[in-house]
Amino acid sequence: MPASLTTTITRHQAQLRAAMLEVDTYELHFDLTHDDVFTVDTVVNFSVSATAIGHSTDIDLLGHEVFSAELNGQPVTYDGAVLNLPDLRENNVLVVRSSAQYSTTGEGLHRYLDPYDEAVYLYSQCAPADARRIFPVFDQPDLKARYKIQVTAPAHWQVVSNEPGECTINDDVAHWSFAATPVMSSYLFALIAGEYVQVAHDSWDTHDASVALGLWSRRSLARYVDAEEIFSITKNGFAFYEEQFDQAYPYTKYDQIFVPEFNAGAMENIGAVTILEDYIFRSPVPQATVQRRAITILHELAHMWFGNLVTMKWWDDLWLSESFAEFVSHIAAIDAGFTDAWTTFNATEKTWAYRQDQLTTTHPVVADMVDLDAVAGNFDGITYAKGASVLRQLVALVGQDQFMTGIRQYFAEHAWGNAEFSDLLRHLENASERDLSDWSRQWLHSTGVNTLSWQRHNGLTITQTQPVRQHRVGIGCYDFTGDKLTRTHYVETDLNAEITTLDIPDTPLVLVNDADLTYAKLRADTTSVRTLTDHLGAIDDSLARSLAWGSSWDQTRDANASASWFLELVLDHIASETDSSVVMMLMRQVAESIDRYIPTAQVPLYRHHFASRLWQLVQQVPAGSDVQLQLIQAFIRHARNDDATTVSALAEKRGPEGFSVSTDMAWTALQRLVAMGEAGEAEIDAAEIEDDTSTGYLAAIQARAMIPIPENKAATWELITSGEPTNLELRHLVMGFRDVHDVSLLRPYTDQYFDTVDGLWGTSSFEMAETFAVGLFPMWEISEQTAQQTRDIATTTTHTGLARILTELHDDVRRALTARAAF
Repeated sequence: MPASLTTTITRHQAQLRAAMLEVDTYELHFDLTHDDVFTVDTVVNFSVSATAIGHSTDIDLLGHEVFSAELNGQPVTYDGAVLNLPDLRENNVLVVRSSAQYSTTGEGLHRYLDPYDEAVYLYSQCAPADARRIFPVFDQPDLKARYKIQVTAPAHWQVVSNEPGECTINDDVAHWSFAATPVMSSYLFALIAGEYVQVAHDSWDTHDASVALGLWSRRSLARYVDAEEIFSITKNGFAFYEEQFDQAYPYTKYDQIFVPEFNAGAMENIGAVTILEDYIFRSPVPQATVQRRAITILHELAHMWFGNLVTMKWWDDLWLSESFAEFVSHIAAIDAGFTDAWTTFNATEKTWAYRQDQLTTTHPVVADMVDLDAVAGNFDGITYAKGASVLRQLVALVGQDQFMTGIRQYFAEHAWGNAEFSDLLRHLENASERDLSDWSRQWLHSTGVNTLSWQRHNGLTITQTQPVRQHRVGIGCYDFTGDKLTRTHYVETDLNAEITTLDIPDTPLVLVNDADLTYAKLRADTTSVRTLTDHLGAIDDSLARSLAWGSSWDQTRDANASASWFLELVLDHIASETDSSVVMMLMRQVAESIDRYIPTAQVPLYRHHFASRLWQLVQQVPAGSDVQLQLIQAFIRHARNDDATTVSALAEKRGPEGFSVSTDMAWTALQRLVAMGEAGEAEIDAAEIEDDTSTGYLAAIQARAMIPIPENKAATWELITSGEPTNLELRHLVMGFRDVHDVSLLRPYTDQYFDTVDGLWGTSSFEMAETFAVGLFPMWEISEQTAQQTRDIATTTTHTGLARILTELHDDVRRALTARAAF
């Protein structure tokens, strides 16, 4: 493919095609019997408007070898990205035979060879516009069509698609035929094939229908799949959504397939949801991860209605699809028994949103998606987490019953079609009997996060930073009941001005935005800060504690408080924290504090102090508890040579009394020993032999990349930049390469990064380029020079996606420099 070939699709191009085309069917026949390439025979039936007859258009097809292509019996040309379709008739038939190599990047039709048993697994990933890597397609969400799919595959494979299929076997080849789909967008196309096993099957039964439920995984992981738990969550989601949306599940079946080397958490393909294999737990994991899996399952199920049944016209409304699914999945999670789901949302999703919204690249929730490059960069904390946060604020304003009434009306009017946010807003206004235009302007069409600060002098005075927005907030007053801080007074009010005053009881702790209804950073009054510093862990409500932790973290990131203060706050109160998601996020924030916000010369001292205190806490918390698991994980992350004996014991699966060290934790401990120089190739080889699985294979890749000698770092850098590793191999290589105890090992690669990143971006897929650009950014050398080098490339590169990433990384360096200066 020529290097200068334009492979993006612009909104304007999509609008022109949507105005002239109506697509009826794609008839697709895939041949999957060859190791390196697949072949597809495609027939596209489409019509054009009267004004488009005689004109031309393009159909997308990326990186294929085209053997033949005819439109209405006449040959058409192909340039590597599109087939040009001239002299259009009212009704048209495009016939194409083409082939392409399988993907190893997780985009398009990905192929994976299991190193454990050499079984082959394929899966498609088409969002936002990678169906064109698989077959010729008008790859935009508003040109919905029906799909008729046939597949020829090895006889011992299973094949799953959007609709149920049947197969006949001739010798060593199976011929699969799938029922025609209802109309759907191209990014929801699904083709999963290989030696998958159906771990379990069930059904969702109502008076009107029976929906087949399937659960699939790789053969080597099937025994670890918690089918009972996953089906329980899925069925609960079916019941909840059908009742809330007043709309039965709109499709024939619902398969969930755990797939290898997946780039995202999951993908909402109609009837065939693909899910990250990390959600198969072969070892104990924090309850935060279990809950995140549940929310992910419910998020994808919500998309069957919101996103799939009713789909955005163009990616400008990506936020609406993702924000809604993220918001409603947390409500569904509570209904499914995860009662602290909003605490998880506050600790994880809103932390993500607040960071994103303070970058110079922030954008309104309703973003201007001019082309696919803009789309790729906006699967971010604004589109998902801030969007969901402002929907939560909207529900607090209008009421959940009125909100769901508007949603039901929206589905009733737009089912099987495409819609825009204005359509939903109209239904929400009708249901709530409110004019929401000003709310939309304030929250969806502006950027930035307000800070709400408060003081107590003759009552409560709340100040919000500009731009002033309407905030529906809860205000909680907390007092001591025994050794606990308990809410003794609560009121909800609207903040409509820069300064708002209220009369409230005078208690040791006042918490504005209690219940976390709005989207804002918090700065407490002096009395409350003193109470939180000494008694944060005593607050008896997990969401209130999460809000307090979040405020402390914001102050640290903003250099209003030192990283050392934050570390001590965590050490003082982490042992009493009962919410797993909060603990997980705090451990991540501590790592960021040590790595970025403490001056380099003092990092060893603070890291040693933190690791030592962590191990003391490990002995004090309940044996085998969630918090003990996470504290040990964090200890391994920060352990250095003085802790080698303790880490060696963990690597040998010898932990504290009452704690069982898993194989995955033993790998993590061994990797830390490798970074210390206390273990090497021999130990890695022995561990890989003992754990002869795909997980062990990746852990060994990461461990070898951690060997702390210059020659190994040079060899690893060469492998990373060679283009040979798959997407998941690359991720583990990058994690291992940058994990060093002696930063001098990485300093030679600061300039190499800046010399290489622009060229690699231009020759790599988005996923692979992003892994390199973010993962190997020289955050190990936080300096004015690094900031300047980052800025120089960000302002000169012609790659939009790279410019955005580097601009955000430049912001991170500047924030770190500010925090270190204030330390």
